[in-house]
This record gives sequence, C-alpha cells and structure tokens, in this order.
Amino acid sequence: MTVYFIGAGPGDPELLTKKAERVIGECPVCLYAGSLVPAEVVACAPKGALVMDTAPMTLDETHAVIREAHGKGQDVARVHSGDPSLYGAIAEQIRRLRADGIDYRIIPGVPAYAAAAAALGQELTVPEVAQSIVLTRVSMKSTSMPDGETLENFARTRTTLAIHLGVRALREIERVLTPHYGADCPVVVAYRVGWPDQMFIRGTLADIRLKVRDEKITRTALILVGPVLGEISDFTESALYDPAQPHVLRPKATVSG
Repeated sequence: MTVYFIGAGPGDPELLTKKAERVIGECPVCLYAGSLVPAEVVACAPKGALVMDTAPMTLDETHAVIREAHGKGQDVARVHSGDPSLYGAIAEQIRRLRADGIDYRIIPGVPAYAAAAAALGQELTVPEVAQSIVLTRVSMKSTSMPDGETLENFARTRTTLAIHLGVRALREIERVLTPHYGADCPVVVAYRVGWPDQMFIRGTLADIRLKVRDEKITRTALILVGPVLGEISDFTESALYDPAQPHVLRPKATVSG
C-alpha cells in the first residue's frame, strides 16, 4: 500500500501530468483539497473509489482515513494544489506516515507561479533584468516565518518575488518593498490561476492595493513583484543561441554574413 502525494497544478485539469492522472485513476481511495483543487481534477478516479474532499477535515481525520486504507491494502491518492513541495503541508503528513510505517511517493505538479507566467505570456528570467525568483509568503494568521526569512531581507536583492498567502497584507508589502524596488515597480496579482474565473491585476507597488480592493479579492491569489514584469524590449539576448558563443552542442562559433 502506498500514499501518493500528487500535485494537481493550480486549477486547470489539463495541467495535470499524465503520471498524476494515471495514479489517481488506479487508486481506490482519493483525498483532495476541494477548496483549492477542482472536482474535475479527480474525476478520473476509478468507478466505486472513495473520493473525499478534505477541506473540512483535520489532519488527524485525514490520517485516520489513510490508516484505514492501509489496513485494507488500498493505495491512496492524496491530491494537493500546485506542487506539493511548495506550501503543500505534506511534511506533517509524511511524519505520521513514517511513524506508522506507511510507504509514500510524491508526484510533482505545476506550481502557481509557473502557470501564472505562462498565462501572462512571459519569461520570469530575462537576461540582465532578472535571473532569480524568491518563492515566499507572509505570516498573517498562518505559521510564523523562520528568522531571517523576511520580506525586508528578500527586498534587498531586488529580485523577482512570488509572494503566497499575502493578498490581505498588500499594505505591508507596499511599505516594506517600496524603498527597495521603487513605487513604480510592476506588480501582478494572479487570482485563481487556472480556474475559469482566473484574473490578473496589473499595477505598481503604489496602486496595486487599491486595484485589488476594487476587485474584492481577499484570498487564493499569488503576488508577483519585480522589474521583469514590466514592458521590456531592450534586454540583452541570451548567450545560449548566440552564434559567436560556442558550447558543448555547438562547439564552433559561426559568423553570420
């Protein structure tokens, strides 16, 4: 018996990987986070499977279901939004599984920041503009952040930020980031990426809070911050395709003419 932690992607059922779809289709028990994972994602569960929305359940309650399945020798598909390695709350589940001697596997999924960039039609690592992305969150009412992992510290790098669970903290985000990025720094708030009602709100650190307030968005949003999100056309092209830059698969430089 195996528990499969499956990344379902941000919402679009077509972003489910072939492996994830196959495993869900083979498991007689399927537990999914219904507040973040559409029911359509787990519609491929086999006929007669136990399919449960864990949104109203506690960790101990979901683990009890897994233990019962383990006793019956049934595999379990534990379906999470995005990629389970990012804010998937799987570490505490794995700790319980290990304590009970229950086998598990992790199947990665498309993270929200990647799906958002795709929907926006842009690269997040443009040469000489941005080459790093910080995936972080704000505390608010959730678990506190480790010492040193503060927006202030990340802001000093001026790299692209992908801020999770922070749409209710936009005033604080604006206050902390503006001295480092500037009030005119581009910001995108990506709401329910991959769902039919997805929305992308573009603005700057100076005005994004009011724009989000006007749309009455209070949850299920990712905040992207950084110069790379602006209209950039004069960036340096990557050396990867530069004919004057040989590499292992193109060992000789070429000269166009």
